[in-house]
Amino acid sequence: MKKFWRSSLIFTAANFVVGLGNLAFQAIIGNHHLSDREYGLVNTTNTFVGFLGLPLAIATTAVTHYIAKFNFSGDDARLQGLLAGCQKFLLHLTIGGSLLAAVLIKPLSDFFHFPSLGLMAVALVCTLAGLWGGFVTALCQGMAWFKRLALISMLAMILRLGWGGLTAWKFPTAEFAVLAMGVALLANLVLLFWRKDLSRHAEPISPWNHEFVLFLVVSAACTGGGFCFMQGDWLIAQRYFSDTDKGAFTAAGVFARALPQTVAPLLTVLFTHRSAGQSHDSVRQQFKLLGLYSLGLAAGAIGLFVLSGFCLKVIGKDSPETRAMIGPYAVTMVFAGLIQALGMWALASRWIKISLLYGGLGLAYWLALLAFGRTPAEMLRVMPATAGLTLAILFTVWWIAMRKARLKTER
Repeated sequence: MKKFWRSSLIFTAANFVVGLGNLAFQAIIGNHHLSDREYGLVNTTNTFVGFLGLPLAIATTAVTHYIAKFNFSGDDARLQGLLAGCQKFLLHLTIGGSLLAAVLIKPLSDFFHFPSLGLMAVALVCTLAGLWGGFVTALCQGMAWFKRLALISMLAMILRLGWGGLTAWKFPTAEFAVLAMGVALLANLVLLFWRKDLSRHAEPISPWNHEFVLFLVVSAACTGGGFCFMQGDWLIAQRYFSDTDKGAFTAAGVFARALPQTVAPLLTVLFTHRSAGQSHDSVRQQFKLLGLYSLGLAAGAIGLFVLSGFCLKVIGKDSPETRAMIGPYAVTMVFAGLIQALGMWALASRWIKISLLYGGLGLAYWLALLAFGRTPAEMLRVMPATAGLTLAILFTVWWIAMRKARLKTER
């Protein structure tokens, strides 16, 4: 357990450094290199890549859960079957995704009002490259290789910064800035140095059964809901906001989103830990992780309120309009971070109904923003109110489920 905690803290510390590196990247592209229009396009396009990668995120969540389960239980046969099946699945998904991308590139570009097919093409390339990066992430998380995941994250940050520094001054366009995401994915190749760690003497057994398929479906609901809470607003901004509003809105969002992103490793560790075991001692450790995660969110929000002017000056986007957006945006992201923690706890616990509720609430939240968030002012009125109501509903249901689980254990 001490080794688990040590590697978890190293992963969290590394992620904090990576977060600073990502803000440095925002400073590189934001300080007089890219116009407000191009800057807004970079951030909304990166969110669009996340939207296109939702099927991968769904599979990654499910695979992480079962890698952790099989690894900690010593079920090498099913672990090998799962890893072999994932590689075959990813190969087919890459081929199929490439064909589907060729068909959807034009209608998607029109619906979300992207100005050029070139930008959409870069987004699709990054999405397809991310398929294999997602497999590496699932493998490291499930095997509790948090130190290795920390190293990969650091290398990815260095590659992204290097690409941004080399291209922003000479090619100040959204296409080159978005491509930095694809360049950063090359960091995943470092995992090849540890490929022998997966060589286990066991006959692979296919993990595909009713339980795995059901969990995959539930993961789809949770992953989709999480995307709606964390990133869905930027897709709406891309569709409705003017170039000026989009630049200011995404600049405020860069720092507000950093709140849950900075403490996200604790949530990653929590998901792996709870997927692996739910004994009385394990639950106590998981509550500690949840407490640290919540404290991190609160401390980050306070720091952002105090330093909002300085933060915006760092990326060259300080203005009264953007400063006014920081407050409600940060409150929303704190709520969204707590909502995600409850949702991931429920999913790792295999609480099917609560996990589906989490996904449904995420969709309802996004539809509310789509209906009432046509301007930044309207959006930032709806976001904290809707997220706060969602948190109240989900926490109530989660607390009832925890009490029932406790009573069942005491019997």
